[in-house]
Amino acid sequence: MATNTELLKKGVTYLSGSLPLLFIGPTLIYNAFMNQHTNWHYLVLGIGIVACLSAMYLIFYGLKTIMRGLFND
Repeated sequence: MATNTELLKKGVTYLSGSLPLLFIGPTLIYNAFMNQHTNWHYLVLGIGIVACLSAMYLIFYGLKTIMRGLFND
């Protein structure tokens, strides 16, 4: 049972792409709630929520790809 290194590298790439979003998303959400007196509050909040959701998707897809590379579906 050999490991598919190409799929493994692709999965690690997805996980490394999600790492900045894990920090940017909550930071933007916190910033949006601290600056509710401005008109940009909803835009920053929306971008933060999208960043958090995309980080969760990339983590899920990266782990799924790594499992496919390890266990050869």
